[in-house]
Amino acid sequence: MLSVIFMNINVLIRFISFPIIDAYMLAVIDFGSQYTHLIARRIRQLNVYSEIFPSNVGVADVKDAEAVVLSGGPSSVYRGDAPRNDNLLTWLVDEDIPTLGICYGLHLLAHHCGGKVVKGDFKEYGITKAVVEEDPLFAGLERMQKVWMSHGDRVEELPSGFARIASTETCEYAGFRRGNVYAVQWHPEVHHTDKGMEMLSNFLDIAEAERNWFMVDFIEHAVRNVQEEIKGKAVIGLSGGVDSSVAAALVSEALGTRLTAVFVDHGLLTEGEKEHVQKFFERKVNLRIILAKERFFSKLKGVYDPEMKRKIIGEEFIRIFEEEARKVGADTLVQGTIYPDRIESGVTQNADVIKSHHNVGALPDTMDFKKVVEPLKDLYKDEVREVGRTLGLPEEIVGKHPFPGPGLAVRVLGEVNDSNIFICRKACTIVEEELRKNGLYDTVWQGFAVVFNDKVVGVVGDERKLGRVVGIRIVQSQDAMTANFVKVDWDILEKMSTRITNEIPDVVSVVYFVSHKPPQTIEAL
Repeated sequence: MLSVIFMNINVLIRFISFPIIDAYMLAVIDFGSQYTHLIARRIRQLNVYSEIFPSNVGVADVKDAEAVVLSGGPSSVYRGDAPRNDNLLTWLVDEDIPTLGICYGLHLLAHHCGGKVVKGDFKEYGITKAVVEEDPLFAGLERMQKVWMSHGDRVEELPSGFARIASTETCEYAGFRRGNVYAVQWHPEVHHTDKGMEMLSNFLDIAEAERNWFMVDFIEHAVRNVQEEIKGKAVIGLSGGVDSSVAAALVSEALGTRLTAVFVDHGLLTEGEKEHVQKFFERKVNLRIILAKERFFSKLKGVYDPEMKRKIIGEEFIRIFEEEARKVGADTLVQGTIYPDRIESGVTQNADVIKSHHNVGALPDTMDFKKVVEPLKDLYKDEVREVGRTLGLPEEIVGKHPFPGPGLAVRVLGEVNDSNIFICRKACTIVEEELRKNGLYDTVWQGFAVVFNDKVVGVVGDERKLGRVVGIRIVQSQDAMTANFVKVDWDILEKMSTRITNEIPDVVSVVYFVSHKPPQTIEAL
């Protein structure tokens, strides 16, 4: 069992992650890339179980892996503080273990085996064209491939015994191999690489991988492990979003009436969210609804920094869960944490913090729980939706757009107060309503509104008016690790803008975000 154990002032908390059923296993070695978990997800989509290990993992810990992927990362291999693992690399190369180095993983293999890695003339981010050679890794693919690059270094000299299998205009050695050891400079796991899934599938064929990983097996295994791990009572924070709803359904299967779901109305929710939760869960689980708007608003008064907002909200959630747990005699907290929450919160070795999710990086230092159980922590959003559908949750729940745990507080760039939250809530409602009217809600990943703190001059009723600015953000994504802004029809955007300025008196200007992720995150804050 994988677990992270740490001491705090009050209690020993164990974050529980469950072992997986017997299956062909591919090890992903994490060197700090924001896409590390995306690699693991893509492999699972191809029905092969993958597990992530830290960059300093010992050979003995991965000796049962039939194949290995070396992730990308932000470091340069020629720097003294760069993450390396010479023992692992020696084992992979000497034993000819099926291996795929991606980006930093390519640099690592080249450097370790005697090649030369140097700083590039310029950093390369985005889509480029790669010429691929005839090789099993590119079986069935055309010679010219559109791939996604994100690197600042390049291989100048190949190590002895390796052969080039791909190149670009600016990168002579964009891919190379020796035996079963492969490396590519681009990121096949990112959907911007047109044939990335085919490349990964070809690698699995090279590794003779068994395609035996299916979500129904995960559900059966997770229910069994929750029953083994939680002997008493537990509480779960139920927000009404996809992740917490699926986690509640999954753990309810295991614990029945020993699970209490706590819904906290902190005044930062979308319209009708409390009624939505009551509709679907009131008769299915022990549901407690806590009205806590004043409690949260008083804590957030005068706070503008988004990271501070997240941490304040994360702590207040925990304090309420503690209070409710004491009332029902529960000693375990269940959370709907998923993979993107963890990676963006910088919990993996060598990774940077993108933003502290309220249920991961924004947790308080002390918690009055014996255990924190996160049954979905190794799943991506699309996997979570699949679990929900398998458990019989209605599409109205599993198809909902993602909504941040801190709620509208992180869609308001200024202070959390009644005026700002009213504007944000109303504008978000309008965006979602227009997406639904035009048949777009179920085809885009997420659509919402943001309230800026600045004011601009407008003209209302032939009079000058200083008013607020609202931003609309609509994106398409597969997993939330990358995203493209949606090129929405101008007539639809015009309708959204007109409704927002007409129905929200304080708003005089509406803008549309035309940034991808990266460089922007999906949420504004």
